[in-house]
Amino acid sequence: KLKIANYIQLAMDDLYLVAYGSSLKYAAITTVVCLIIGYPFAYFMARAKPTIRPTLMMMVMLPFWTSFLLRIYAWKGILATNGLLNHFLLSLGVINEPLHMMNTPFSLVVGMVYAYLPFMILPLYSNLAKMDVRFLEAAADLGSTPWKTFWLITVPLSKSGIIAGAMLVFIPCVGEYVIPELLGGPETLMIGRVLSDEFFTNNDWPRAAAVTVVMILLILVPMAIFNKYQAEQQGRAS
Repeated sequence: KLKIANYIQLAMDDLYLVAYGSSLKYAAITTVVCLIIGYPFAYFMARAKPTIRPTLMMMVMLPFWTSFLLRIYAWKGILATNGLLNHFLLSLGVINEPLHMMNTPFSLVVGMVYAYLPFMILPLYSNLAKMDVRFLEAAADLGSTPWKTFWLITVPLSKSGIIAGAMLVFIPCVGEYVIPELLGGPETLMIGRVLSDEFFTNNDWPRAAAVTVVMILLILVPMAIFNKYQAEQQGRAS
């Protein structure tokens, strides 16, 4: 039975508002960072020689050959105070004392970028590999610089790949639970952790169901935007 009181409580309790806001914020940051890293790599893959592409694709897919939990847990040993990264920076003399990186927003974003970067690269590569290079050649013949050609032709033509990759990263990041639990801290409360606590700690299933419904509604917004964009593109193509 639907109880409006549960939804009113979500709107009035700062805990849920902070968790929803934090989830959207870190999902957006992760998506942007994945795009910044993934686009150049996907572009390089699309323009690489056919003999090299399988090797590059294997590099992208290699993390999927191991357990998701093990891959994320490995970052605890890398980012810990006595971890590999601090030892490396200390040995180079870059820092004088270990940096506190674990259980911070930094460790959370690093973990989510590492986990979801392939989901950005693959649709971008698929889009860029199918791009008609005659457009780029025509721009070069007309005197356009490579940088100008990239921003005025390549990026607009790859917009569908950018949006698809952004959706594949942003949507699962909003409800992510494992990475915030292992790498996050008090400053990185996300809705996945709140949802787990409501289900398994508080045993408040009606409240947990309300939290889930609101989270789904938040996810449906970018999905609706993506579907609208796809429909517009198909309409123009026809």
